Amino acid sequence: MLISVIITTYNSPDFLKKCINSFLFQKDKDFELIVGDDGSTQDTKKIISQYKNSKIKISHAWHNDEGFRAAKIRNEAAKLSSGEYLIFIDGDCIVFDDFIGNHRKIAEKGFFARGNRAMLSEKFSQKLINENTNINLINFKNIIKLRIQRDINRIFPILRFTNYPFRKLKKRKWEGAKTCNLALWKKDFENINGFDESYIGWGREDSDLVVRLINNYIYRKEAIFSTGLVHLKHKINSRENFSKNDKLLKKAIIENLTYVKNGYKKS
Repeated sequence: MLISVIITTYNSPDFLKKCINSFLFQKDKDFELIVGDDGSTQDTKKIISQYKNSKIKISHAWHNDEGFRAAKIRNEAAKLSSGEYLIFIDGDCIVFDDFIGNHRKIAEKGFFARGNRAMLSEKFSQKLINENTNINLINFKNIIKLRIQRDINRIFPILRFTNYPFRKLKKRKWEGAKTCNLALWKKDFENINGFDESYIGWGREDSDLVVRLINNYIYRKEAIFSTGLVHLKHKINSRENFSKNDKLLKKAIIENLTYVKNGYKKS
């Protein structure tokens, strides 16, 4: 089964490079990358072109910069995907070498998989980027030290318990499932028409997707203790449209929506 990883980015070439590099060392190599570029300058395209001779297939979806349109660019990236299973992450995230393999093990028909993340400090984020520090520095041996130094905000996302027994304990819970680490079958994505492109500006487009999946009888399966990744710290995006997006989400919940017209494929 080919897995398609969709990486969302916007004018953060240094972060994107670190993100892509982390996929070069995956133990499971049956995957492709699609960069969903929300209107970046040519600097991002130049970074992607550096991997043209890589053994990993990397595609680039881009649209004009008309503000924060993560929902739309993720749909555009999904259109370029060849895999039957999609994993969404952000371009400011770094994965460990078991990320693809563990997501593959957790993948199950009738479920989407919700992973988690640990946030790094700004100082340690810059260390990883500027000094080309290896992600393997974040491991069981030194994770306590990193936590004491406040270079990482949580330990649990880094730990691995592949036989974690409570993966289906919160099957109908949408809260906490985010596209910084979210996986689902492409067919399920298509059946609800992907992301609702009515979400413009930061927030709630991923929650809306998950709510509609659950409404369509595709339930949550935890990918914690298996696929946790780390998030590089950066300036927070403007949240001026959050209240509008929150109203759209509440509408999806109240009306038990599954399919949206303004989505992956236009009706």
